[in-house]
Amino acid sequence: MNGPWREPDFLIRDLKGMKLPLLGSLLFPAFLLAQAEPMAPTPPMGWMSWNLLADKVNEQDLKQMADAMIGSGMAEAGYRYIFIDDGWQGGRDRLGNLVADSVKFPSGIKALADYMHDRGLKLGIYSDAAPQTCAGYAGSLGHEEQDARTFAAWGIDYLKYDYCHAPEDVNTAKARYKRMADALRASGRDIVLGICEWGPRKPWLWGAEVGGHLWRTTYDIRDKWRRRSDESGGEGMIDILDINATLDDYAGPGHWNDADMLVAGLYGKPGPSGDGGGTGCTDVEYRSQFSLWAMMGAPLYASNDLRRMNAATREILLNEEVIAVDQDPLGKQAARLLHDELWDVFLKSLANGDHAVAILNRSDTEQQFDLEFSALGLSGAYEVRDLWQHAVIGVAPGWKGMLQPHETKVFRLKKP
Repeated sequence: MNGPWREPDFLIRDLKGMKLPLLGSLLFPAFLLAQAEPMAPTPPMGWMSWNLLADKVNEQDLKQMADAMIGSGMAEAGYRYIFIDDGWQGGRDRLGNLVADSVKFPSGIKALADYMHDRGLKLGIYSDAAPQTCAGYAGSLGHEEQDARTFAAWGIDYLKYDYCHAPEDVNTAKARYKRMADALRASGRDIVLGICEWGPRKPWLWGAEVGGHLWRTTYDIRDKWRRRSDESGGEGMIDILDINATLDDYAGPGHWNDADMLVAGLYGKPGPSGDGGGTGCTDVEYRSQFSLWAMMGAPLYASNDLRRMNAATREILLNEEVIAVDQDPLGKQAARLLHDELWDVFLKSLANGDHAVAILNRSDTEQQFDLEFSALGLSGAYEVRDLWQHAVIGVAPGWKGMLQPHETKVFRLKKP
């Protein structure tokens, strides 16, 4: 929890009329948590429209996706948000208010939000800190307060705020995100702010300071394991992992490192996830992404067609034991304690005193791994529960076994 506040340069203001200096990196989050529970106390979970629908997003598909989220058991497992990505906008009316595309959203966004809320779900929406969005629709620059009031009136619960067509320097980014964050706070509705500037300006250093609740740490994920050296665009799972895994100091309740969408179940589908070499992954690789994102406390945003999931995809997205690791209330991102060409080993402390351990075989061949828990700073024997087998596999001071190429084992360790 101490990352974003290591070198504070601002004050805590207007708390019961006091103006208090920020005394230390660890004091600030504890002090705030004592005042009120933060927004996004655990990483948001839901479904995001971009990979499946691109800018052809529409209310009928979103309602069907919400119904499928409920019918599949995903909502019960913790998935709450339906996120509208770019392409919903119909421009601005004569007063400058954002309006939805009347063909894609004939009932309007307010009616769609009501549909979600009536079913116990939440609705997220998209905009951009520039005059135009990434796909060329109306952005929010210069209309922040107006758009925030509109989103609040519609019943929006989350804003993904992109950064296409905006200047590259960090100070402009900080100012634009702060203005939208301030506008959302003044709107009268709690709206989670997701900063989406893709990582070049290191938002983990300043995202919480300007009012963000999570921030993308990399460019967009594609449906692939790894970016090849001859590919110019699109991140693979491993490329994102190797950036996000180094940022564990900056994550915690109310401020999360966003590693982008889950791609389980896409299988190389043409479109955004298939661009830049996204030819699809194996179910072993999809399972690894889910496991590693959970260990890192990343938001879990499915992006496949929830209406047509096969059994393997359903098993991945509905693994409640792995979800519990992601949603653990302690909010600790796992530390990567071993990293080389063959292996990654992660350790995550959990609220009840248990520990989660993940072992990733990074190589393209089957490998055997022998782990003594003492190498992770854990002494003695532990009850070892395999979170994909859903079974206790023994009580031991370590684990030894085989991993398939690109496979991740996840264990929950409990003192017997």
